[in-house]
Amino acid sequence: MTGIRLTAPAPGWAIDADVVVVGSGVAGLTTALRCAAAGLDTVVVTKARLDDGSTRWAQGGIAAALGEGDTPEQHLDDTLVAGAGLCDEEAVRVLVTEGPDAVRRLITTGATFDTTDSGDIALTREGGHHRRRIAHAGGDATGAEISRALVEAVRSAALHTIENALVLDLLTDAEGRTAGVSLHVMGEGQHDGVGAVRAPSVVLATGGMGQVFSATTNPSVSTGDGVALALRAGAEVSDLEFVQFHPTVLFLGADSEGQQPLVSEAVRGEGAHLVDAAGTRFMLGQHELAELAPRDIVAKAITRQMHEHGTEHMYLDARHFGARMWEQRFPTILAACRAHGIDPVTEPVPVAPAAHYASGGIRTDLRGRTTVPGLYACGEVACTGVHGANRLASNSLLEGLVFAERIAADIAQTRPPRTEPAEVAGEGSDEPVALLAPEARTAIQRTMTRGAGVLRSAASLATAAEELEALHRSAAADADAADPKDAVPGVDAWEVTNLLLVSRVLVAAAREREETRGCHWREDRPDRDDEHWRRHLVVRIAPDRTPVVDRTETAAFPPVRPAD
Repeated sequence: MTGIRLTAPAPGWAIDADVVVVGSGVAGLTTALRCAAAGLDTVVVTKARLDDGSTRWAQGGIAAALGEGDTPEQHLDDTLVAGAGLCDEEAVRVLVTEGPDAVRRLITTGATFDTTDSGDIALTREGGHHRRRIAHAGGDATGAEISRALVEAVRSAALHTIENALVLDLLTDAEGRTAGVSLHVMGEGQHDGVGAVRAPSVVLATGGMGQVFSATTNPSVSTGDGVALALRAGAEVSDLEFVQFHPTVLFLGADSEGQQPLVSEAVRGEGAHLVDAAGTRFMLGQHELAELAPRDIVAKAITRQMHEHGTEHMYLDARHFGARMWEQRFPTILAACRAHGIDPVTEPVPVAPAAHYASGGIRTDLRGRTTVPGLYACGEVACTGVHGANRLASNSLLEGLVFAERIAADIAQTRPPRTEPAEVAGEGSDEPVALLAPEARTAIQRTMTRGAGVLRSAASLATAAEELEALHRSAAADADAADPKDAVPGVDAWEVTNLLLVSRVLVAAAREREETRGCHWREDRPDRDDEHWRRHLVVRIAPDRTPVVDRTETAAFPPVRPAD
């Protein structure tokens, strides 16, 4: 344990449970439903409303070998190729073999997928897939449908849910084992202000950290809270340098910041072309799958074209779809484009890469267990080894499903006893973190976009590290001053402090990896170097709050526990 905690008031209330699940996307709600079904007293904590996480923004779909002629082995092969040599093959095999039945169980939970005239699940293709294996709902509203079904199931099961609550820190007992979480509830309700949920099993399903960059497809709640909590608790994270930039995000202007509209890869899966301003397709000859190459390859190709042409975006041309296909297959994207004055039925859509998905995260084993006893992680916040250096399209929802079920099974089997927290996070805790002022958020995002975006180099990453450390030192110095002007504890200050921590760790890993692999693109190290870098970088935070980066000896992850 690091002893590091956020500066926050002591909890004014507490409730007890067997399991607390933090997050309400596909990973969190699936875990909660399975735990409750096993008879475990389960509490769901979520940062906004139950359906406000990243899951509902997922357009493309969920990948699984459900079609005739497709097999888990073929799905495995495509995933390994996309992962650029760093996937954990055993984890991928779990994903692809357990995935089809997990999707069928999702359907029995209430999710409705689009079907063909014969009644079979309609399947499409996305980048990196050699077969049509992407199940979708509402055309391009798959995540919204999955979220709807799971939220309804949670409410029908009458699970205890705490909405509008930002998780703060992990609580541990005298033996260093998980004993719950502290959290802050925003607004009126059954609970208000800082409190605690005391439970021997904590499942982090808090989603991604796209908000460390200026432009992202992630919602505003994706501020890396789960990764930051885990780091402060002494957990290890891995592969954090592999941030996937989605190739085709609607370009709204060079100065546009915050959440940007996604133009799903499924649009290319149905035959849209990437073109330059002259209408020339530029993916032909660059990869056997052309526009359906893995995302890192397409994002790099678009970025190269932008540099060569001196432009800020390329175009996605799907005019040949016609109005009927746009309206039926991609109604959400069509509406988003038209809302911004672009009609994809009659004109090409301007697109550019933007931060999309964290392939790395809190390091877990195949049961979702982290390096802290009793702490689990699932979904985008976790690093199971499935994604390697670059996530294969539409594997994310499937990973959330499969590993959520595994986590619930492990907790139900072990049923650890409840214990008392050794100390409760609060102003009297021994190592409170100096909070940043909320206005530092923009500075962090711009630093990360300039220095650790799609294109990286030793120089850009060094500058980013210096700027981030300056923010860190400034906050610490102010906290130690005789007349401190440090930020007042509150949601905005806690979020930006989390953003700074995960940004520092991401940059530390990116500086260490001196090669180009997957979605980590070093301009000064353009080649993939398997001899030296087919390894994972595992990072933890030392008690002095500096990131400690270790390289694994092989491409395999070490066990999360010595006894494993």
